[in-house]
Order: sequence, then structure tokens, then C-alpha cells
Amino acid sequence: MSGSKLNMNNLEDVRKSLNSRTLQVCVVGIGRIGLPTALSFAKSGLPTIGVDINENLVRTIDSGTFPLEDEPGYEEIFNDVIKNKVFSATTKIEEAVPNSDLILLSLPTPMDENNVPDYSALRSAASKLSEILSPNSLVIVESTIEPGFIEDEMISIISKSGRLKIGENFFIGVCPENANPGEILHDFTNLPRLIAGINDDVTKIIKMIYKFVFSVELVEMPNCKTANAVKLTTNVFRDINIAFVSELSLMFEKLGIDTMKVLDAAKKKYNFQVHYPGSGVGGPCLPINSYQLLNTARRTGTKLNIVESGRKINEKMPDHVIELTSDAFKECNKSIQNSEILILGISYKPNVKDIQFSPAEHIIKKFQKLGANVYVYDPNFASSEVFGIKCEENLDDILSKMDAAVIVTGHDDFKKIEISSFAKMKTPILVDTSGIIEPQSVKQHNIIFRGLGRGDF
Repeated sequence: MSGSKLNMNNLEDVRKSLNSRTLQVCVVGIGRIGLPTALSFAKSGLPTIGVDINENLVRTIDSGTFPLEDEPGYEEIFNDVIKNKVFSATTKIEEAVPNSDLILLSLPTPMDENNVPDYSALRSAASKLSEILSPNSLVIVESTIEPGFIEDEMISIISKSGRLKIGENFFIGVCPENANPGEILHDFTNLPRLIAGINDDVTKIIKMIYKFVFSVELVEMPNCKTANAVKLTTNVFRDINIAFVSELSLMFEKLGIDTMKVLDAAKKKYNFQVHYPGSGVGGPCLPINSYQLLNTARRTGTKLNIVESGRKINEKMPDHVIELTSDAFKECNKSIQNSEILILGISYKPNVKDIQFSPAEHIIKKFQKLGANVYVYDPNFASSEVFGIKCEENLDDILSKMDAAVIVTGHDDFKKIEISSFAKMKTPILVDTSGIIEPQSVKQHNIIFRGLGRGDF
């Protein structure tokens, strides 16, 4: 890559660089979302370099091995752009950024132990950009951030060296990522994207760039903070609605009502958006996004009571899994203490190899605290050590030794398990928190069954 000479505030210059495939792209953070983003830009013919502090990840990529096996469709793209030498990876941000025209930040925004959003990765990147960013470059933040973070922090950090002045020789905007892990290619090619810059001209340039790369609707927002507010609103909406149906499921259990039957019928109403109960809400988005919004409320001296309540409900659902399991043990006059319990699925969502904020961790720890011997089987983590437990390699080898099986994550693989297999357990107890087991199917097998929100069966 040659040094950046392009003025990213000049619409015509940017258009020419796109058409000639000479616009140099750098994606900082090439994890779950960042890597598919980088591959999308490279696929469009733009020379793209990915930067990450994870040396093993960079080494894997540069060896020609695709690291996201659970993201269908991207391996072929990866192989193609590697072969055509339009994509590479490095750990050296100080070499990649100065030679790039466009810098995309796709960095994590986790929570600390007090559930306060941690923007240290973004702040660190901004501080580095202050030192190494070439004049007239464009920075686009794809990470999910609180409204006002760009205006209140990012701009001042990047400008602190004194050599870069916002709107004069450096430009910034946002395009909050909008993709569901395990379905990123589908989402990148179908879902609208929000875009905004620090002024209308920058917004137009961002729109031109993303239109060149993505064939989806691009929604122009009036400013960065509004775009980020939209992203948080949509995700927190989901978190709240999952809490709503989870709370309903607890009541329906006591009433002998099958929550799944209720929801299957309710979703036939034209204006009902169906959400499903579960053992909790995990992943790098929904829990964090709710706390980001709650943090914004604290900063502004406001209250978001519904968001706060939703979080409390979702975080208590692992406790209900323990209650269901305990009730099943009582039915057969056994104690959880010294029992053998198998956790089926530890990913935070089905068919994805990702344990970030997974409810499974809380469930495992609670069972261990009660004195149970806990085993784990997840096809994505066979023979790996997760949450201090070495995952089983083969389900058939372990199932007969168990007193109970608790389905935490509804992987498609688990839908293929014959119900009769659970009858071979020592007790046998089957607890389904994911809604993949039809309660009627267990009756003929003399299985002690509990289903989250399933009522009488």
C-alpha cells in the first residue's frame, strides 16, 4: 500500500478512487463482525487490510485459513480475496493506518464488572489515530456506541495531537453494524444500514462508499448520535420483549399453559412481533446495548425503568432453569447434590460458536454450587475447555451416565437427537429451556420432563 494522498472529503476524488479500485481500506478489529466487513470491502475490489491485536487470529488469516466456520458463505469470499491479494491482516496498526484512506473501527464495547460499558478499545484506537492517521482520511465507527460518544469523545481524542482538525483535515462518521452472528452474509446483503457523518458532505461520501460495497438500502441520519440511538433502540427493543415473554412464561407455567402455543397463535396477528422465552439473553449485543442505554440515562439524569426491569428479568432466568431442574429431581426423590448433570449447548444462541455472556455459564456455576457434577456437550466446543469444564466429545458416550440433561442452547444438532436416547439416562430427567422438545413426545418414554414455559403436558 502506498501512502494516503486522497482527500476523503472530496466527493469526486472518492468516486474516482472507488471506480479505479484504488481506495485503500483499513479495518481495525477483525473479529466476528469486523472480518466479514473487511471481506465485503475486499470483495468489491478495494485493497483492504485488517488489523487486530490477536496474533493467533492474524496468523490464521495470513496462513489462508478462514477462522469463522459458523458464518456460512464467507469462506469462499475469504479464499477469493486472499488469492487475489486484495485482503491481508496484520497486528501493526502503525503500518496499516497511515497508508489507508478509509479507516473502519469494528472494536468490542464490552461491560465491566459493574455493568458499565467499556470503551477502552475505541479510546485506545482513537488515541493511536491521533498519532498516525494521515491527513484527509475518513474514519467510520461501526462499533455500537452510546449516542454522543463520537461528538463528546472520539473527535477530541483524535484531535488531541493538534495536527488533525475535524472537518478540515480529518473526517468521521458512523455506520453501526447490523448483523446477526451466524447470519452475517444474509444480513449484510439484505438489511438496511444507517449512515451519518459529522456534516452532510461527509454523510454523502459515506453513502457513496457503502453503496459501492453493499447492495442494501442506506438510511441517512441527521447526525452520528441519532444513528447510534437508532441502533440501540432496535436491539434494546428485542431485549425488553424477550423479558416480557420470559416473564409471561413463568406465569403460564403455573396456569398450565404452553407458552409456545400462545406465541405461535399470537404471531398470526399482523402487528405482533414474536419473541421467545429462554434461559437468559447473552451475546455481545443485547445485554450490553441495554446497559449502554441505561448508562446514557444516568449521564443525562433520566430513568429508563422498563429497560432496567427487562434486564433484571433476563438476568434471573438462569435461576428458573435451576428451579425447573430441582423440581424434576424432587419428583423422583433425588437430590441435585452429587448428581450427574449434562448441559447441552453453551453458546449464547443456536448454531453459533460464541459464549459471550452466555446464560450457560451462570447455570453451570449454580449447579456446581448446589454440589452437582456438571458435564457439558456442545458440538461447537467438542474436547475444548470452557467455563472450567472440558466439553464432551461424543454425546452417546456420556448420556447414559447422567441423571439429568438440561438443554440450554437449541442447536439444530439437538433437534436430531432421538427422544429415546434420553430415556437411557440413570434417572432420567430432561429439562428443555429452548423450546425444541415437544412435551408430548416424552410421555411414552417415561422421562421426567420440564420445559421452560411449557405448562401442563
